[in-house]
Formats: sequence, C-alpha cells, structure tokens
Amino acid sequence: MAARRTVVENCAIATVDADGTEHASGHVVVADDRIESVGPGPAPAGLHGVVRRIDAAGHLATPGLVNTHHHCYQWLTRGLAQDANLFDWLVALYPTWARIDEPMCHAAAQGSLAMLARGGVTTATDHHYVYPRGAGDLSGAIVRAARETGVRFTFARGSMDLGERDGGLPPDFAVETLDGALAGTEAVIDAHHDPAYDSMVQVAAAPCSPFSISTELLRQGAELGRRKGVRLHTHGSETVEEEKFCHERFGTGPTRYFESTGWLGDDVWMAHCVHMSDADIAAFARTRTGVAHCPSSNARLGAGIARVPDMLAAGVPVGLGVDGTASNESGELHTELRNALLVNRLGPHREKALTTRQALRLATHGGAQVLGRADAIGSLEPGKLADLVLWRLDGLAHASIADPVAALVLGAPAPVTLSLVGGKPVVEEGRLVTVDEESVARSTRAQARRLARLAAEG
Repeated sequence: MAARRTVVENCAIATVDADGTEHASGHVVVADDRIESVGPGPAPAGLHGVVRRIDAAGHLATPGLVNTHHHCYQWLTRGLAQDANLFDWLVALYPTWARIDEPMCHAAAQGSLAMLARGGVTTATDHHYVYPRGAGDLSGAIVRAARETGVRFTFARGSMDLGERDGGLPPDFAVETLDGALAGTEAVIDAHHDPAYDSMVQVAAAPCSPFSISTELLRQGAELGRRKGVRLHTHGSETVEEEKFCHERFGTGPTRYFESTGWLGDDVWMAHCVHMSDADIAAFARTRTGVAHCPSSNARLGAGIARVPDMLAAGVPVGLGVDGTASNESGELHTELRNALLVNRLGPHREKALTTRQALRLATHGGAQVLGRADAIGSLEPGKLADLVLWRLDGLAHASIADPVAALVLGAPAPVTLSLVGGKPVVEEGRLVTVDEESVARSTRAQARRLARLAAEG
C-alpha cells in the first residue's frame, strides 16, 4: 500500500542530530510513522500520497520531548507538604499514597500524561512504586491511560519492601514483600513490554530508592530486569539525607552501594543524582549509567543543584524529568528546559553551565539515550519514528526573539500547534485530540477528593 505522507514546510527546524543541524526555513516529510526527509527549503516536488500539507511559517519544529522520570499517581496530591525536604515530604505523604486504587491511578495517569502531551512530550515515563494490597491492577490502569493519550510510554514498575519496622521510610502497610515485588514486576513485563523498534509501551524494572528497598530487592531486581531484557531505573543521590542514610546503613555512599548491587551499567538510569562526587561521575561515565535530571523538583524540595555540566563533559547520558507532580505541580516538561539552564547557571560554572542548544538536547536526544531508544527517537532524521512537535513562535510572547531555539528555551512556554507520535496527531492547536481535557479534569478532581477523604478517615 502506498505511504500516506504529511508535509511540513516553511518552519525553522532544530534536528538535534549528532551535528546539531538547524534550518532557518525548511521541511519535514513524514511517511506513515517514519520521517522520510528533513532539509532546507520546500519539500521535494512530486511527492505521492500527500494527505496533509502544513504551512508552518512562524514555527519551530523539534523532536518530541522525552520525559525520563515521573510519578503519575501524585497528580492527586499536588500542593501538599509545601515547605518540606524530601524525607519529611515522603513521611507526610506516604500515608495518603498508600490508599490509592485502580480508578485513582487511571485518572491520575490521564491527568499527568495529558499535561505532558499538551506541552510537547511524545515519550513519557512513569515510575510507579506504591502497590497497596487489594488496590486492583494499578499498572494496567496506568498503561491503559498512556494508550488512550497516545504517547509513547516507558512504565518503570517500581517496588518497595523496606517499611518502617525494618528501618525504611514507608509505612509497613504500603510495601510489598520481596517475592511479591519481584513477581509483580515480572508479571507487568510479561503483560506489557514490547521491545520492537516502534514500540508504544516498554517496561523497566524499578525498585524505588535505597531508603525504601532491601539490598536483596536491588540485587534480584537487577537480575530479573537483565534476564527479561528490560532496562533498570531507580532514584539515586537525591539529597544529603540519603547520603547520610546510605553511609549509616551500608557503610558507603549511594554510587558505590549501587555498583555493589549491580546497579551501574548502560541499561540503567537514575533519577536526580544531585549529590555526586568526581568519583561518582567517573563511575557513571565509565559504565554509561544514565541520569534523569529534574531541576524543578530538586528546587521544590531543596535538594540542591545537580552537576549536569560536569556529567555531560564526562560523557554521562543525561535526560530531563518532570518528577512527580507532588514536587513539581506544573507537571510540564517544556518548562524544564528553561529551568535546567537557569538552575545550572547558579552553580559553579555560572553562565557557561548550559547553552540553549544543550538544554534542548537534554529534553530530546538525551532523554532518548537514557531510555535506550536513541536509534528510534530524539532527533529529526530520515528513518526515525515521526515523533515531532511544531512550536508556535510568531505570537506576542516570542515574536521579537530572532533565535527560535532561544525563544523556545528562554521564553514563555510556547504553544504547541501540532504534536505527532508515530506520525499520528496527539495535539492540534494546543488541544489534545486523543482525550477530552475537560473530562480528564473532572475525573482527576473527583478522585483527588476521594483520596483526601479516605486519608482523613485513616
């Protein structure tokens, strides 16, 4: 059957390929679910099967954004524990989170993913680790929401087995057993993981964090993930309190502890990595362990400034993450490009920390690297999957900024005129076309109130 083509013309293009190729006015041709051609000037003449031709003057075309770390369920608990550090924030919210159920998780995932998609995210990640007994199929509900929203999705099946009585932070009724966590993770991999090049859903094995999981869960979780051929994800080196916890409990810092349990490698990525020594960064670079940088959440919880410029200089793969919306209430990734640049310029490298092009690369190709999908997504190149975004830059907020990448990164959040995932529209003129935003808002509001009521009842 002849290919169905979408032609986008007359826009600025940032391909984010290896050479950082940009076109002041160019074209992108999409054939079915793949990018067929990218280049300067108008599209080639004589194309057959063109079903849509877009005059994108005044726009910037980029690869779709890639969110490498999130907790969708937290959409229902935004705005709480507003002035707490990470440990106090967790202690305050775990008792509420332990009452989530399947309808809540579906609604929260719809809200989280809809907000991401509306802001230019075409590949999203959710790290879900709270599995109360009798709560239903939480993983299935979240994956279903991703399919409904139309984003490409990595579901990081999390787990916790270290409750308060064993020296961990979560309440005992919020954790699984070691065997239950491993069995649950394997079941989700078997049910939902698709390793194909054009996969819409992939699964990672993702024990939560050093202060909520046993050493045995880390070791066996890594073994399980590698036996099943999936990637590994966890939190690491987020706060000084975590550093202290690891030294007191394990006699070493987080990076050495992770390495001793099989948790450094080119199939691993970790969220945050704020408190990293030179030796830690060298270990990540040597093993090609990835990092999900979450600047807004790090600032919200007072965690510190991650050494992103040093990581990039050492060759560590780094992507961007929103993190859960209980610590980043906006739930948007396109604002993280600006925040990543600004926050890192507050560090020792000052104005030389990150450029606008580096910020865009973190959010696209960097994220694709971290998720192990850089061969398929993260740049606009022929043969790659047609995940792309058209940002409108000719309106009041951006029209006087001559450099379109600077307008996107440093300016106000740019409207999304079109977002394609595998060549299919997910956003048109700033509105989702896959789900009804008003219905999602009503559902999330109702489920947030139900969760708050259950938590208050104890």
